[in-house]
Amino acid sequence: MNRSSVSFRKALVAALLVALPSAAQAPASKPAPAANPQGAGNVLQPATREAQALPSLAPLVESVKSAVVNVDVQARAGGGMPRGMEGNPLFDRFFGGGREGGSSRREPLRQGAGSGFIIDPKGLILTNNHVVEDAVSITIRLDDGRTFSGDVVGRDPLTDVALVRLKEKVDGLPTVKLGDSDALRVGDWVVAIGNPFGLASSVSLGIVSARAREIGASQYDEFLQTDAAINPGNSGGPLFNMRGEVVGINTAIVGGGSGIGFAVPSTLVSSLLPQLQKEGAVTRAWLGVGIQDLTRDLASALKLPVNEGAILTQIMPSSPAAKAGLKQDDVVVAIDGRTVTSSGELTRTVALKRPGSTSTLTLYRDGKKQDVKVALGTRPDLEGVASAKQKPEDQQESSRRVGVSLQNLDARTAQQAGFTDSSGALITDVVPGSPADRAQLEPGMVVIEANRKKVESADALARIIKGAASGSTLLLRVTAPGGARNLRALRVP
Repeated sequence: MNRSSVSFRKALVAALLVALPSAAQAPASKPAPAANPQGAGNVLQPATREAQALPSLAPLVESVKSAVVNVDVQARAGGGMPRGMEGNPLFDRFFGGGREGGSSRREPLRQGAGSGFIIDPKGLILTNNHVVEDAVSITIRLDDGRTFSGDVVGRDPLTDVALVRLKEKVDGLPTVKLGDSDALRVGDWVVAIGNPFGLASSVSLGIVSARAREIGASQYDEFLQTDAAINPGNSGGPLFNMRGEVVGINTAIVGGGSGIGFAVPSTLVSSLLPQLQKEGAVTRAWLGVGIQDLTRDLASALKLPVNEGAILTQIMPSSPAAKAGLKQDDVVVAIDGRTVTSSGELTRTVALKRPGSTSTLTLYRDGKKQDVKVALGTRPDLEGVASAKQKPEDQQESSRRVGVSLQNLDARTAQQAGFTDSSGALITDVVPGSPADRAQLEPGMVVIEANRKKVESADALARIIKGAASGSTLLLRVTAPGGARNLRALRVP
């Protein structure tokens, strides 16, 4: 959870009121009467008439703001900063809120507040991954005051997008639709709506300041930059075009800056949405190469007729690139006919392809242009999102029921951690305030017995927890690194 150092922008508005007497309204033989404010209620002065002729954004705002929501989250401490941003001093993700509650033995829960918007009348909501990552509970507050509990349907840390579903059965909720961010031009007007600093349904106006910004958040950066006022708490909220379509998800701001904010473009969100809804995670295609931008100097040194592209600096063994015969110092200038101007553009384009599909790379090798076909692989799930979604049902049930996450203890892990037992259920996480927490279970412990029967694996313990009667107490024998053994009484709700 981060606090932005961005101060409120101050706007100075000067109004000049000019009252001009009109000779045509007065009798020719008499001087013009003194102005009578009470008698001039229906008479508009010229400056007032001009002001009323200016367009207002009120109709647009009224048509969309009911679909913008508050996202209040309790999450395990330590989350909230997307991977790749931890050491970046220039950029702050904004989450809002403070820290409170939790166990004295471990880090407390963090309390945060972000924004989101409804895209389906049955309660599907888009927001940022960093808003809901590691969430223990999610509360959605609508513009009309109603509140609902939410569950994460899917999330993608690499683009900072998440999809949340309301737990309660609802229908007929107000919605907004995703627009075409590719159609935006620098200078187009945009409107941001969200809950900065807890100020619900705040509206700000600005322009698109730049497109396809890379800010070091991940290798898939292509943010929209805007000067519309966004602050901590706006995270996950929508950025609208003048047609009331969402063209971005407000995500990041410059630390110490003013009027510099970033949004995930809607076109990218649209491409991820089907996978998030169906699979809960995003599977990306993969080449297996190291790359860097082609510059003018490098192009000259490589004797190339082009100045833009992506240089392959490394070919990983047994990767799709290696199998296709790609070589170090090949310079990719297009993929499937689409021009590649940088290494980042190549990475993003490949990522949006379907794993297992075949693409044609247009490249220069030793100064000669050629096409190479590549069967794309599947990018490794380095963030562990897909594997977390694929946990056995029993383990998911045990986590929900008693607040404990488990994994198998293998011989290698046992040796490295100093356990005398080589099998059991390793506790990887405990939800503060849960039955597991009250039983004094802690991450790093290994459960080796349950009700005096040996526990061989995480699945075995999960099945025992799932099958335990409500109100019963499980007698667990746990061990810690070094071999110390203790008993714990886990009461099953």
